[in-house]
Amino acid sequence: MTGHKTSLPFGDGPGDELGGRRDNPFDEATTARATISADAIVTSWNEGARRLLGHLPSEVVGRRAAALLAEEVSPADVRAVAALPRWSGTLTLRHRDGRPVRVRLLAHRGEPTADGPGDWLLVSPLPDPEAGEAGEVGETGAAEEEAKDEALLALASQQSPCAVAIYDRMLRLRRINDQMAEVIGLPENEIRGLRISEIGGMLESEELERHMVEVLRTGERRDVETFRRVAAEAYAHAWSARLAPVKAPDGEVRGICLAAHDITEQYLARQRLLLLSESSVRIGTTLDVTRTAQELADVGVTGLADFVSVDLLERLDQDEAFVEPPPGPLAGPVVLRRVARQSVFPGAPEAVIKLGQVGTYPEFSPQATSLAVGRPSIHRVTDPVFRRWTAESPALAAMLRTYGLHSMMSVPIRARGVTLGVATFSRHTRPDPFTHDDVLLAEEITTRAAVCLDNARRFTRERDTALALQRSLLPQTLPRPTALDIAFRYQPAGPYAGVGGDWFDVIPLSGARVALVVGDVVGHGIHASATMGRLRTAVRTLADVDLPPDELLTHLDDLVIHLSAEGAVSTLTGDVTPAEDMTPAGDVGATCLYAVYDPVARRCALARAGHPPPVLVAPDGTVSPVQVPAGPPLGVGGLPFEAVEFEMPEGAVLALYTDGLIGGRGRDLDEGLTALTGALAGLSPSLEAGCDSVLRTLLPEQGAPDDVALLLARTRGLDASRVATWDVPDDPALVARARRDVTDQLMAWGLEEAVFTTELVVSELVTNAMRHATAPIQLRLIYDHTLICEVSDGSNTAPHLRRARVFDEGGRGLLLVAQLSLRWGSRHSATGKTIWAEQALPSPE
Repeated sequence: MTGHKTSLPFGDGPGDELGGRRDNPFDEATTARATISADAIVTSWNEGARRLLGHLPSEVVGRRAAALLAEEVSPADVRAVAALPRWSGTLTLRHRDGRPVRVRLLAHRGEPTADGPGDWLLVSPLPDPEAGEAGEVGETGAAEEEAKDEALLALASQQSPCAVAIYDRMLRLRRINDQMAEVIGLPENEIRGLRISEIGGMLESEELERHMVEVLRTGERRDVETFRRVAAEAYAHAWSARLAPVKAPDGEVRGICLAAHDITEQYLARQRLLLLSESSVRIGTTLDVTRTAQELADVGVTGLADFVSVDLLERLDQDEAFVEPPPGPLAGPVVLRRVARQSVFPGAPEAVIKLGQVGTYPEFSPQATSLAVGRPSIHRVTDPVFRRWTAESPALAAMLRTYGLHSMMSVPIRARGVTLGVATFSRHTRPDPFTHDDVLLAEEITTRAAVCLDNARRFTRERDTALALQRSLLPQTLPRPTALDIAFRYQPAGPYAGVGGDWFDVIPLSGARVALVVGDVVGHGIHASATMGRLRTAVRTLADVDLPPDELLTHLDDLVIHLSAEGAVSTLTGDVTPAEDMTPAGDVGATCLYAVYDPVARRCALARAGHPPPVLVAPDGTVSPVQVPAGPPLGVGGLPFEAVEFEMPEGAVLALYTDGLIGGRGRDLDEGLTALTGALAGLSPSLEAGCDSVLRTLLPEQGAPDDVALLLARTRGLDASRVATWDVPDDPALVARARRDVTDQLMAWGLEEAVFTTELVVSELVTNAMRHATAPIQLRLIYDHTLICEVSDGSNTAPHLRRARVFDEGGRGLLLVAQLSLRWGSRHSATGKTIWAEQALPSPE
């Protein structure tokens, strides 16, 4: 109404509008108030103080406060009070008319100022102004005041915002206030005389009653947190219940006062923090995409949802998922693969899409919507989106009817700017829908899981790449030489250790000999695999030169030093940026063992470069490591390698391996070597079964912590009847006799078809030895799966092919040998060299 001024019941400000009316809470006359400086001078005096003592402000302000005292106060008491921040008590003051007045005082020390200590504020309550001046309240007035206080106390107790209930010594309910009646959901007259366990009828009520018994017994109060589901609400409340004994003046416990405080918000906040902490521990325990997704689903149930599903972009969890996921949000229908799920019900029966299956989510679905906008979305089943979705998916509609799902929250799984998939949280047993706080919690948990998923995805991609490279560099099949039975196993490290650089090889050599190789490159990852491939190629190249084991390792050591220097230069120039899981460029290192078995002599020569020693299983079953100097690892340089030679009778087994077989968790190499010798004792006649038995015995079920290579070779000596040897005098006239001896031997072996070719080869090789080398000259034929012709002499000069001109009388011998043979070559020894040629034999009919 125009021109009409409205105001608050107490006016617009202290003292405004109501002025001195008795219902004005800011009336200056309702409290006696004065201030006294630190040196005991009165600095202010209000109307209430005048009413209390009769002095006008002009008569008191600026004078010493001690003049108002009607009793003696000792200096020690004054000093004691001056040291306190607050004081309360009773003093006898002097009224203006000279009579003493007993006054209750409360004194507060003010904040200090730049001029010195703060003033003291003294206040004292006054009787109701309607009762007259101070001290004029009679017995009738006092009774009225007491009645007012009792009425106010009763109203306050009944209408207190704190829920309160009073129980007697028998734990029977006597009184509750309005707030407790609202909490319980029943009025006082319907539950008076019942115990709390009878009123609540829940386990939480029985637990409270047990605490109440303890309060009665001890007389000490207790604080208990409990939970109740309010009938009028759709969610559970958390309560903090304070149980205090009600005592008579003599200290006897007469009952219990229960005060309940709603701490639901604090409880939910604590639960969210606990769930976040739990997610940090439980999510990302492995570098496996599927397992990490399952950990996300497990954490979401039951702390946040009743059913959780995790869907990733199709093929993201598969081996061929090398393509980087698309950056940014995804628009339109999305195709996702179900990789994890969890439910409050065993077996997750709510799942419409089964594990491993691919589902297409329409663009209006909650999952597609959240992926399109790049943030979480909440939907109720009553939303138009759900009605449209269920109309297109009868299976989804049936699930909603069966389990009563009412609220769904979809959270995109994004990490490092790319979208990996979506996590869907659903509720059906919990009646409360998802809230904004639930969205923040789910987003935080999913974000942490997304980083772990992306790490697992990147690790899987890196590991698969390294494995593919490693498989391409390792031998797919091994030759089956006549001299040896071969069995091997190669087992990559466990899924989270990284691919190493272990390798092995079996290399046929001249003279029916066989080279056996195992090696291990330092480090893991693609760099280790690539280095392994280079070293394996180098070993095969050096083996073709027929170098002794110690010399071969010396050349290999030079190569590793060269690779290290090459990598260091690339790093300094910025041409190479090593990945975190690779051996850094410039830090190449490896170990290697190289052995050569000669089936004619039935002896084995070997050397090792920092590699574990081989184990020899004798024909009688005796097992022992071969005593051979360790030698420095490859790449150290400047230190020699030493070869040893020992006899290997027919039927002996030589076991070569990498340190991943004998090392491992909590086991040093010496203990592992002892375990290996034990595993090889009683070796099966089948080397394939023997390999499996060794791996089964030495490796843990969950996979080896490092790559493992194992090579078993059982010797088969070449029968002496298959080897023919002749010493050839250094006389050209005796070349014809050498041809005749060879012809006779071939006829004895039944190799008539090889006579002509072999005569030509022998003639050329023996003639060359007589012309260009020195004695002694020896001719040897070896009848294996091929026919090998060897001529040894005392010269170290290496033969070589050359192109003969038209009118040259010589120079065509080795060219002719090369044309007539499968392969040919030379090898050096301590006494000279051997030139050999290998011919194919006709297939038996």
